[in-house]
Amino acid sequence: MEAAAILFSDAVRGEIHDGVLVVTIDNPPVNALSADVRAGLVAALDRAGGDAGILGLLITGAGKTFIGGADIREFGQPPAEPNLPTVIERIEHSAKPTVAAINGAALGGGLEVALGCHYRVASSATQMGLPEVKLGIVPGAGGTQRLPRLIGIPASIDLIGSGRSVKAKEAHELGLIDEIADAGLQEAALAAVRRNTGQDPRRTGQLAVPATDSAAVEKAKTRILAKARGQQAPAQAVRLVEAAARPLAEGMADERATFLKLRESSEAAALRHVFFGERQASKVEDLEGVSPRPVETIGIVGLGLMGSGIAVAALAAGYRVIGLDRDDEAAARGGERILGLLQKNLSARRIDQTAFDAQETRLSVTAADADLALCDLVIEAVFDDLGVKIDLFRRLDKVIRPDAILATNTSYLNPDEIAAATAHPERVLGLHFFSPAHVMRLLEVVRCARTAPDVLATGLAVAKRLRKLAIVTGVTEGFIGNSIFSAYRREAEFLLEDGALPHEIDAALEDYGFPMGLFAVYDMAGLDIAWARRKRQAVTRDPSERYVEIADRLCEAGRLGQKAGRGWYAYPEGKRQVDPVVTEIIAQCRASKGITPRSFTATEIVDRLLAAMAAEGRKLLEDGIAARESDIDLVMINGYGFPAHKGGPMFAAAQTPR
Repeated sequence: MEAAAILFSDAVRGEIHDGVLVVTIDNPPVNALSADVRAGLVAALDRAGGDAGILGLLITGAGKTFIGGADIREFGQPPAEPNLPTVIERIEHSAKPTVAAINGAALGGGLEVALGCHYRVASSATQMGLPEVKLGIVPGAGGTQRLPRLIGIPASIDLIGSGRSVKAKEAHELGLIDEIADAGLQEAALAAVRRNTGQDPRRTGQLAVPATDSAAVEKAKTRILAKARGQQAPAQAVRLVEAAARPLAEGMADERATFLKLRESSEAAALRHVFFGERQASKVEDLEGVSPRPVETIGIVGLGLMGSGIAVAALAAGYRVIGLDRDDEAAARGGERILGLLQKNLSARRIDQTAFDAQETRLSVTAADADLALCDLVIEAVFDDLGVKIDLFRRLDKVIRPDAILATNTSYLNPDEIAAATAHPERVLGLHFFSPAHVMRLLEVVRCARTAPDVLATGLAVAKRLRKLAIVTGVTEGFIGNSIFSAYRREAEFLLEDGALPHEIDAALEDYGFPMGLFAVYDMAGLDIAWARRKRQAVTRDPSERYVEIADRLCEAGRLGQKAGRGWYAYPEGKRQVDPVVTEIIAQCRASKGITPRSFTATEIVDRLLAAMAAEGRKLLEDGIAARESDIDLVMINGYGFPAHKGGPMFAAAQTPR
């Protein structure tokens, strides 16, 4: 056996094993398809093609990744040769068998490289997908044309149109890979090369697209387009996949032209902004070199809907959880609620029985404060009342270790006031979860005035383990998200007084890309909580500030939302309908202020709401509450339904001509 190293480029090396050229891509951290990688692959193909002693090629990745996709350093740069379609065409047309040994993630262009190979062997840890639609583009190196030839049109519409990834087992069932090798991946791939030596390679691009049931295609198409809410990329992906039965060269030309056109679109620019914003969010000032404290046991105080959701997220992350509630009965109910959520995860196959049993074992509930002495971190999720929270934190001071961390989940209260009432304010921070906490990805990590750097670092480390998108915020009423949302809501109510109607505002927002209009969201959440807050604030409200009383009038009339059968809308038989009674209440409130209503276009409605959000965002930046515009955009996208393909309110406002 000859195994002398051959350097095809700085990022691609080769070794010959009993006549098989093993090509390894080594471009950390994710083996991205840089120009150097592409050139190295071409050099390896040249070597194999020109050496009669080489029987075939095996392509794999170093480390735990096959190929993680495009090189983000090339985003926005002039294209460098060779381009990826050319490289994959060379792989596919190799006269010698070429096998992909997929040792980890094969995403985007990485999967397209694998599709160009003649045979695919994967480890069970592999994840595969074409997530380009999440960046506002479509696959640009044959993904929309080769994938349907392997797995059919309906399944390809699902994978490419959604951008979701699949694990090895599903990939094998679909026909995306030929073999799973749990042990000895390279040996299995070498064997596949030798089995195929001397045979005409199975070239994916030359396969016929499997016969398709039109009803299955329509079902897959309808599901993707319904979720797209006006985005271009999913619709174009569906179109390209549907047309995959045409000659490969024709489909490839269409795909490439579509890819290049979408790459320059405002939608793609917005999604790139979101992509890079998420990478920036983890870079927090003053924390470089600061190590987090170890956390293995988390206490959660208050086991209602929010506390139970936090518990489920913590259990899924492998933490031990001790839940505390006011008495034994409440604690038992909380434990049952948590187990009920775990059971739903089991029934939905999000976890298996082994994981369920392990999570159940790590959960305990109690009504005794002293039982939290074992905790490294305690998160309170009790009623949002300052006195209640201060009393709780003073009690916790007496039972938890001095090095344990205390976190408040308050939405609007001042965590500095809570921290100041404790013996160790430096160990207090805010962890503002969004409901349902085991589902919602966003977590605002609140840096209080006296929060120690390693405490903040610990909050971020816990958030990462919980698989949350952590955004650091300073202290202000409502932090980043609710501050922006309050400005958004306030401007929507001004629009009501000025002449718009709830269904007109909601329609404009939904056309823009929000999953649900603002007033429909109010009805779903219930109008009574915000009403109670407005009544508490009434005594301190500046009488010179504009205040809209329409929501108060609805609440006084018992219109508290869907649960009452009526709110901003009526709900006969549970179906939302415009209610003339609401229109009349709005008209009366306008008349009482002498306002002459005018009509608004959908564009005017959206522009006013965007301007209000952006103005509040700029204030948060000036006050040092938010670190960067992209942080604000990520909060609104992940916590409040702002459409990601518009980039968030700060990005969108910057694109709007003034």
